[in-house]
Amino acid sequence: MDATPYLIELAKWFSALRIDAVMIGNAAAVIHGAPLTTVDMDFMLEHSDENYRKLAALAQRMDCEFVEMELPSDNYMYRLQHRTMPLVADFLFVVAGIDNYEALKKNSTEITFGERTLKVASLEDILASKRAAGRPKDLFAIPLLEMTLEEHRKQ
Repeated sequence: MDATPYLIELAKWFSALRIDAVMIGNAAAVIHGAPLTTVDMDFMLEHSDENYRKLAALAQRMDCEFVEMELPSDNYMYRLQHRTMPLVADFLFVVAGIDNYEALKKNSTEITFGERTLKVASLEDILASKRAAGRPKDLFAIPLLEMTLEEHRKQ
């Protein structure tokens, strides 16, 4: 599946709603060339009531269900799942291995989708997050991320 149309739509609404978020996880790694697959797109943003309201507005504008999911350690994930298209976007305020949102943002790259851009986390930050999370699916991705990072360093 080509996620480009969904990324164009997300970039458009992030710009319109002034959502400052960084794409993380496997979707971000794929953009950097990692040979992975995923069924969702993950984003990190700063924790604030204003950002929560922006996510609710994003869900409404994009015709998505807005689901709050409790995670371990009193953390929450906010999932936007489109009602008719295969779009799932997860938003987190706390991410394993990422201690500083501003540093994540500074290390990110802006990638153009349509007429707007999205911030995409660096491979180094994605790898740090996967290592810290330690879930089986994250541990599986680590060798592929290391290989991709090594290829980038050679270029």
